[in-house]
Amino acid sequence: MKSLARFFVSVKKEMKKVRWPGKKEMIKFSTATIAIICFFMVFFSCADGILGAIVKVFS
Repeated sequence: MKSLARFFVSVKKEMKKVRWPGKKEMIKFSTATIAIICFFMVFFSCADGILGAIVKVFS
């Protein structure tokens, strides 16, 4: 039980060392993430459509 308590004490210490992003950084990171997701969504949709058309032609 003492080792569990020691673990949570060390977790609390480490969490105080973390540098949390500010509001501007979070908006920038979230926007970049959503843009990348949208890009890959379009990319894989196009790739799926093209490959599906190719398979349809040869079957």
